[in-house]
This record gives sequence, C-alpha cells and structure tokens, in this order.
Amino acid sequence: MASVRILGPGRAGTSFALALAAVGWDVVESWGRGDDPRAATTGVDIVLLTTPDAAVAEVAAAIAPDPDVVVAHTAGSLGLDVLADHERRASVHPLLPLPGGELGATRLRSGGWFAVAGDPLVGEVVSALGGRAFEVAEDDRVRYHAAAVVASNHLVALLGQVERMAAAIDVPFEAYLDLVRATVDNVAELGPRLALTGPAARGDAHTIARHLDAIDPAERPGYEALVAEARRLAR
Repeated sequence: MASVRILGPGRAGTSFALALAAVGWDVVESWGRGDDPRAATTGVDIVLLTTPDAAVAEVAAAIAPDPDVVVAHTAGSLGLDVLADHERRASVHPLLPLPGGELGATRLRSGGWFAVAGDPLVGEVVSALGGRAFEVAEDDRVRYHAAAVVASNHLVALLGQVERMAAAIDVPFEAYLDLVRATVDNVAELGPRLALTGPAARGDAHTIARHLDAIDPAERPGYEALVAEARRLAR
C-alpha cells in the first residue's frame, strides 16, 4: 500500500487518516498549523491537503516540490491550479459529510462518491476506500461544490427548521425524520418531480396561506422560499 501524510488534522483530515489506516495505507504523522510544510513530501507517496479551502494555495506553495510525490487537496470548490508548483498534482473530494473521528472514517469507507482530478494515485485512494470516482471539469468545480452544499448543508439547515417547528407543538422530531427518510427513498426511485407531494405540488394556495398564518414569523421566509422552489419543480 502507498504512504500518505495529511496536512490539516481537522475533521476531514482525521477522517481520512483513520479511514486510510484502516484499509492498510501507511499514514505517517499528520501535520498541523505549527508544523513547517516544506518537508511534507519526505518519505511519502502522497501529501493530502485537508486544510480549509482558502488555505490550500498558500500551504501547497510552501511545500518543497518533489517530482516523485503527489500533492493533492480535498477542496470541492478548487481546481488543480492551486497546486501549480507541483508536477504531480491531484484532488479528491468526498461527496460525503465528514463529522470527524471514527464516524467520518466510516463515512469514507461506506461506498460513497468522490470527485477526482489529476494524478491517478487519487483513484487508488478511492479504490482503497471502496468508493466510486467521477471527474468534474475544472470550470465546473465551483458549481459542483455549490450543489454539494445544497444537498448536505442546506438540508441540515432545513431540518433545523423542522426541529424548531416540531418543538413548538411537542411533536417528536424523530417522527419527521422518518418522513424525510421515506421522501429521500421516493426521490431515489422516482426522481424529484414525481416524488413531490403536498400543497405546492397540487396548487393548493389556500393551505399554504394557512401555514404562513400559523407558523412563527421567523420561519416564514424559509417556508416561502421553498414553496417557490416546489412550485418551480412542479411546473
């Protein structure tokens, strides 16, 4: 198996370190903010940058280039231009939520999807983790990442609204989570348009108006924005 050094031992970095170690990769000591990245390529096959997106270019530029070592980042919104100093460069972005620790490592080994680009060694990373790889064109990286944010982060924010609304009427949040799971299953089987149900899908403006009258005013902007999206989908 190959050897890897991870720069940025946060949630993503810890998840990758544990996951790759679990599948037999040689994971050398991870480096953080207090470490000098210049010698990061020493003794490894790949250096994996799991820093925040805004720091990738700066950290990559500080690493002494080695033509035999791959320097890769895990930033979904960035292309390979931020690694321009390195002959062998790549990116591998897991299309997975990584909360860190063992749970993050489990997510990485769950057969999920990874966006890859550049040196084929990152394809070996995905294969070792049991994942599925796809490529995203350089010009599409920001739009790809925006869709990922909607799919994950915005969904979590939406469920936060559900939790607040459920708490206000003493209905268990878990009951709504079962509704969410069934809905996602419907989308997977039928596609978003055919899986859409509810008042916006059937043109029931009266019920939507009653909802808006009944819910907390602080919840109305989010509700109205998603009614508009549901109507767009229904059309």
